[in-house]
Amino acid sequence: MKNKAFKLGIIVGRFQTFHTGHQYMVDKACAVCDRVGVFVGSSQESGTLKNPFTYEQRRDMLKKVFGDSVIIYPLPDIGVGNNSRWGDYVLENVRRRFGNAPDLLVSGKEERRVDWFDSAAGVSVAELYVPKTIDISATRMREFFINDDRAEWQRYTPQALWSEYDKMREAVLAAKDVTFTRSI
Repeated sequence: MKNKAFKLGIIVGRFQTFHTGHQYMVDKACAVCDRVGVFVGSSQESGTLKNPFTYEQRRDMLKKVFGDSVIIYPLPDIGVGNNSRWGDYVLENVRRRFGNAPDLLVSGKEERRVDWFDSAAGVSVAELYVPKTIDISATRMREFFINDDRAEWQRYTPQALWSEYDKMREAVLAAKDVTFTRSI
């Protein structure tokens, strides 16, 4: 192992679409963790305005940017919201995939995540809140596709994904009028 401050860090996100803010967060996790698990939330969702990309497309985006430096898994929604029951579900998935609980959760500062692991007995998970230093959201990224604003999209997109613009835009345009979701 690399003997960094943490053995296993995890990140949970939808990545609809992946942008440089996400990249910054994953880079921070890689800097302090021997292993980083990225769990792609709402992995069962695709083809909608808020979730245009399939799990496989999002996994492939992450792989293009990070190669083998992160380990990527799907994390379907279970319909309970962001609370300790969700946290138990996340921990169960991490344990199943890695054989043990994480010792670090890396995320953007969101109040709704503070109680994820409250009910997990015997588990101590540190939390690293990565400040939002890049003013971008996945919603704005999808708007760049809808408006065919490649220059603004590239401004907030890792260069490794630039060649995917047309394919990604096609997915967003096909999904832009579909608002139904099975997720909460």
